[in-house]
Amino acid sequence: MPVARAFRWSISAVALAASAALTLGGCMQTAGPIAYVQPRADLDSMAYGQPYGAPQPVVVANNSGGAIAALSNSFASSPAPMPVGYAAPMVAPVRYDSSYHLDAGDRLRVVVYGQEGLTNSYAIDAGGSITMPLIGGVPARGRTPAGLAGEIAARLRNGYIREPSVAVEIEAYRPFFILGEVSAPGQYPYVPNMTVESAVAIAGGFSPRAKRDVVTVTHTEAGGSMRAIVPLGTPLAPGDTVFVGERWF
Repeated sequence: MPVARAFRWSISAVALAASAALTLGGCMQTAGPIAYVQPRADLDSMAYGQPYGAPQPVVVANNSGGAIAALSNSFASSPAPMPVGYAAPMVAPVRYDSSYHLDAGDRLRVVVYGQEGLTNSYAIDAGGSITMPLIGGVPARGRTPAGLAGEIAARLRNGYIREPSVAVEIEAYRPFFILGEVSAPGQYPYVPNMTVESAVAIAGGFSPRAKRDVVTVTHTEAGGSMRAIVPLGTPLAPGDTVFVGERWF
């Protein structure tokens, strides 16, 4: 009996020592690294998060299960920050009036600051001039509104007003003309951004015999006239003449 009891005690001692060794080994086991993020030196990153294009965190696989592995996987599967786009500043549109060349038929609003007797609406006559008090006729054909304002100021400065301030703006453009196979050919007021198609619509549309794909446009400037066959979407200028031809079949 004493020998059997001693043998059982030795077996129990060995099992207890093995269990303790396994327990201590598990407690002293260190988990693998979860994530490594490079330090952020800039204040923008600290305030607004990781910028677009920065290196992503390096995640090392963790084979140890449990809560630590779940936390590691949650960091690894988190979506990267979305990039932010910045639109370029819009460029202000160029005014058509600034490069427009005046001609007979245009009606202008001339403002001379502080001079109510000179501020008025003036029409450019057939000779290409406007007639104002004090300075008489001023050539306007071929000039831009800014150029005409400078000419008026120069004439007023010559013995009338010490430092005149003059502004010229277009009150109404000269009309355009449309001829040929339309319902109501004739002369019509020009509207900014007009095309050949809108001009045909103003003239009542095509006649039954009209050629509807192209028209002939005559454009006249100070340097002469130019005639071209153009499609319906072509822009028109003040004073242009549109001719709608007749189809052959």
